[in-house]
Amino acid sequence: MSDTLGFRSVPDTRSLLEDLVVVSADLDEFLEGLVGAAAAILSDDDAEILTSVTLLRPRTKATIASSCQTARRLADLQHRFDDGPCMRAAATGRTVGVKDFAADATFPLYSSAAVQRGIYSELGVPVQLDGPERAAVNYYSRRPGAFSDAKVELAELFAEKASTPLRLALRLARLTEKADHLAAAMESRTTIDLAAGVIMAQNRCSQEEAIEILRAASSARNMKLRDLASNVLTSTADAPVSTHFDGPSPT
Repeated sequence: MSDTLGFRSVPDTRSLLEDLVVVSADLDEFLEGLVGAAAAILSDDDAEILTSVTLLRPRTKATIASSCQTARRLADLQHRFDDGPCMRAAATGRTVGVKDFAADATFPLYSSAAVQRGIYSELGVPVQLDGPERAAVNYYSRRPGAFSDAKVELAELFAEKASTPLRLALRLARLTEKADHLAAAMESRTTIDLAAGVIMAQNRCSQEEAIEILRAASSARNMKLRDLASNVLTSTADAPVSTHFDGPSPT
């Protein structure tokens, strides 16, 4: 049976990954499931295939999921070197393969690290996304020349099918992050307003003047305004208000 027929014998990959979006608690959990599905696509009885997925997002630490510690370490190294089959595939949007790290000088530093860990061939396949994010699925083998043209085709077909589910997972992650940021901002605002109320009662000043006192103290003490406000509230939890700030006096 050919690799392609083996792939077709698997249920609709895109539907399975879209279902994974629904049941995953967060983006990390979805990527773990994606790694498992990717590993199943190319695995056979001849050799073990290790797998990782690297997701690069602006202003956010890279998210890496892997099938094992070896794959994780190699994905981390590629990110640290900012080069390697996976990183180059993500950057260029093209599949990048190495048939034998012992003989290929394309990635000298990374090749040495791969061979030290018993990895001799590798395949990086980009997953097309519609935003600033970049992603690639990486396959590792302990055998040179492990990725035939048929397996490359399978890996690229899997990446194509994974594109839409990963986009959905990213959109959900953005919405969750936006909601979390809004909740944090509201909590911060509430803390500051409550602390301002304490200052107003203490100094018999307006809310605007109380906020200015807090801001001046925050600057003088090199503390975030929210942290200072939290300290004010903590200081009043078990004792009468007695905190005085070195700030502008109310008029």
